[in-house]
Amino acid sequence: MKKIKLFSFIALISVSISCTDDLNTEPVVELSLEQLLAQDPNAINGIMSKLYGSFALSGPNGPGSSDISDDPGESPFLRGIVNLQDFTADGMKNRWGDDGLDQLTTASNWDENNKFFRYLYNRVYYTVPQCNNLLVVLNSVSIENKDQVIAEVKFLRSLAYYYMIDCFGKGVLVTEAQNGVSTPLPESTRTELFNFVESELVQAIENLPQTNSYGRANKYAASMLLAKLYMNAEVYTGTPRYTDALTYINKIINEGGYVLDDDFVEVFSADNYMSSEIIFPLIADAIVSQSFGNTTYIINGSMNSATMTTTLFGNPGGNDAWAGHRATKAWYGLFGPLGSSTDDRADLFWTSGHTYEMTDYKEWTNGYPSTKFRNTNFHSTSGTPTVFSSTDFPLYRLSDVYLMYAECAIRGAGGTLSQAATYVNLVRNRSNATSITESDLTLDFILDERGRELNLEGHRRSDLIRFGKFTGGSYLWPWKGNAQTGTSIPSTYNVFPIPLTALQANPNLTQNPGY
Repeated sequence: MKKIKLFSFIALISVSISCTDDLNTEPVVELSLEQLLAQDPNAINGIMSKLYGSFALSGPNGPGSSDISDDPGESPFLRGIVNLQDFTADGMKNRWGDDGLDQLTTASNWDENNKFFRYLYNRVYYTVPQCNNLLVVLNSVSIENKDQVIAEVKFLRSLAYYYMIDCFGKGVLVTEAQNGVSTPLPESTRTELFNFVESELVQAIENLPQTNSYGRANKYAASMLLAKLYMNAEVYTGTPRYTDALTYINKIINEGGYVLDDDFVEVFSADNYMSSEIIFPLIADAIVSQSFGNTTYIINGSMNSATMTTTLFGNPGGNDAWAGHRATKAWYGLFGPLGSSTDDRADLFWTSGHTYEMTDYKEWTNGYPSTKFRNTNFHSTSGTPTVFSSTDFPLYRLSDVYLMYAECAIRGAGGTLSQAATYVNLVRNRSNATSITESDLTLDFILDERGRELNLEGHRRSDLIRFGKFTGGSYLWPWKGNAQTGTSIPSTYNVFPIPLTALQANPNLTQNPGY
């Protein structure tokens, strides 16, 4: 089966928590987890699907349900990643401006009351206690492949904590050891969270399989997360760890067996579960895992039947084409003047009826919608366009690994520039972009290439911060700092503010400097 489906009995183990309270992790159950697994050891598959689904879905009962006490349409995990990683950066802007979203898209006026910061924070502290609950139970039950299951749970907990480290810079470290604790835990620094996630992933990699069921983590998914952690270690801890990153990058390249798909569009189509380059997806299905997050948010948000033929991309149009996201020239300008590039990626914008300049980010026809993600099949005939997307989100994929290798080589962390050029050309030539040579390999080139290849995949803000170009005025993009041509923003913005609700729930938490 392509998809990990949510089993109906998972409702029995749903955790009722206040997501701003980092300690309230007591499960409300009809059967305890121990009883459930004792009666049916195979129930672990459904329980795991619930944990994996926490990154893609809003809740267990369809798109109108929510695991947390936030709006089920606005608050899914992946939707938060896109909002905070892509719309705050240079490539994409959203026009809706609803109660805080315009502050993200203009990188201005950030404060502790913005609900979109709260959504991602709450999602982290929903997923983490769910993982903790299961880890406690796994210590006292017998199931098949127990060590592997524990490793998968630790990978998922580490993935949640990664976004706490990256986005908020600190938080509360809650593990299975704190289950049942009723007093507020202390604040953990970015370095403390980093060290915990690093140790968890190193351990998990040892017990994860070489291959796993589609949508579940293997050694290389965990290696990728660890490599991401090391790539940003200088930002997170002050100490560069690019050499360590390269160790795990090489493992993925040399041992993982991943191969670039022949066509770039294959990776972002509804049958991308067939992809040979996706290392770890967040799965979507228009029937069994509907969500207003996941790739539905990207595809529907990039469509509008007033200016586009939405059915070409598997979207039915009308009210289901939300007219939200358009690219600025900071993204499509990376390919050079329109119509001048042989790069297939340069053609993945809808230009008819839209303007090159984004003089008003709230005007739909300003800027070019991206058609990179679509809800149509690549390998077979597509059915009738659907409201929800069946396109899986490629959280980690091989082309990113190749570009990470090149960055490490340029930074002097190991590898060779010759091999780096080879990997970069594999990425570029797949899209018919011209080949480069070793002399072309600079940090600025790699940052631009990451923009061309990975935009809308949840990496851009982190990339800009790592390259020293997110805050300040050395690199400007349209509507940075709420100015049409861009303006400097303070270094404060390298992390988001801790949500007010979190500060109120735990008096040990302190606000990030500058907010």
